[in-house]
Amino acid sequence: MPNSQIRIYTQKEQGEEWLQRYRGCLPVFACVLGFTETGLIPGISAAGRTPEDRKYTACADAEFLYYGAEHKAQYPLPPLAAGASPVLISRAVFESLKIPVHLFNAGLPQSPAVPVIDLGGAPAKCLSGGAAMEITTVHHLFEQGLLWGERLAANIQQGYLIVSECVVGGTTTALAILTGLGIEAAGKVNSSHPVCNHAQKWTLVQTGLEKMMVSKEQEEINFQSPIQNPSCAESAPKVRLKIQNSVDPLQLVAAVGDPMQVVVAGMAIAASRSCGVMLAGGTQMLAVYALISAIAETYTLSWRPEAVVVGTTRWVAEDPTGATVDLALSLGKGSLTQSGRTPPLLATHLSFADSRYPQLRAYEQGFVKEGIGAGAACIAAHLSQDWQQHQLLAAIEAQLERLSTASH
Repeated sequence: MPNSQIRIYTQKEQGEEWLQRYRGCLPVFACVLGFTETGLIPGISAAGRTPEDRKYTACADAEFLYYGAEHKAQYPLPPLAAGASPVLISRAVFESLKIPVHLFNAGLPQSPAVPVIDLGGAPAKCLSGGAAMEITTVHHLFEQGLLWGERLAANIQQGYLIVSECVVGGTTTALAILTGLGIEAAGKVNSSHPVCNHAQKWTLVQTGLEKMMVSKEQEEINFQSPIQNPSCAESAPKVRLKIQNSVDPLQLVAAVGDPMQVVVAGMAIAASRSCGVMLAGGTQMLAVYALISAIAETYTLSWRPEAVVVGTTRWVAEDPTGATVDLALSLGKGSLTQSGRTPPLLATHLSFADSRYPQLRAYEQGFVKEGIGAGAACIAAHLSQDWQQHQLLAAIEAQLERLSTASH
C-alpha cells in the first residue's frame, strides 16, 4: 500500500497488513496519564522548563486535549525551552475527525481539571531508589488495564484502539524497564531534549536496578536462611542474579517503572484479543511492548502480537541522538520478551520545515519530538481521511493560532 505519509521502519510486511486492514477506519483514543518523581530531577526532561512546571504537564496536556485552545485552563500548557506542546498536534486531528477521547489517571500528584477515569493508582517515586511503587499498586493497575482494554475494545466494531501516554521523565523509566528485561537499550532511547541526555539517564537506571537487586537478594537470603543466630547470617548465600532471569516483570515495574506502563500493557493485551492496537509513542511504547511480551510469557496470558503496532513521529524514529529503530529490533532479544517478536514501528512523515511558526519549526531542530499520541494521531488522519502534509500542517497551525489569540 503506497503511502508517502506513513513510513514503516521494522516488520514491514506486518505493518503493511495492519495499515491495509484499518484504512478508512476511525480509532478510539485512550490516553493514560502518570507521574514519576524521576521527572523532577533537574535536566532530566524538557517537557516543562522547571521541575515545578513539570509537575503539571500531564494535567495541562489533558486539559488542552479535551477542551482545546479557547478554554480557560486551570493548568495552562507549561512553557518549554523551545517549541510548542505536541498536544496541539493530537488536538488538531481529534477535533477535526471527531475521534472519541478517553483519559485515564494512573497516578498523578493532583487531579486534572477534565473528566478522567481514575484508576486508583499513585505517582511513582524516583526510579533511582529501586522502590518506585508498591507491588500491590502495580497489580491493581495491571488489572485495571486489562479491564479497560476489554471495555474499550468491546465498543470497537471495525476500527482500532490508540493508547497514548503522558508521563514526564517516562523515557528514563522506559530505559530502566528495557534494561531490566535484558534488552540492550543504553544509548538508544529518545528524550525531549534536542540531544539526548543518555549519561544522566543511564546513571539513574543503574543505581535503581542495583538497589532493586540488592533488596531482591536480601529477600532470597532471608527466605533461604532463617537467621537463628549471628553466625548463621555470615554464611547466608549471596547469589548475584542475572537481572533478566530473576525478575518478575510486575516487580520490575514496582522497582523502577511508572504507573502508566503497566496500565497500557494491560489495555493492549486485552484489546489485542479483539481489535487492532496502536501504542502511541516512541521509546516509552517500545518499553511497554517489551513489558507486554514479558508479562504474557510470565503469567501465560493470551494476546495477539500481530494486532499491535507502535506509532510515532519521524522526529522520534529518525532522532540522530537516539537509535529508535535499532531499539525496536532489539526487543525480541530479551530473555523474557521473545514471544512478542519485534513490533512494526510506524511513523508519520509530518514535517514542520515550512511552518510559518518558529515554535513548530523547532521540532525540526529536535526540541520537541512526540507526546500525548501526536504521531499516532497523524497516522490516524492519513489512514481514515487520507490527510496529506498540507492538511495536517494547516490544522495544527490553526490550533497554535487559536492558542496564541486566546492567551492574549
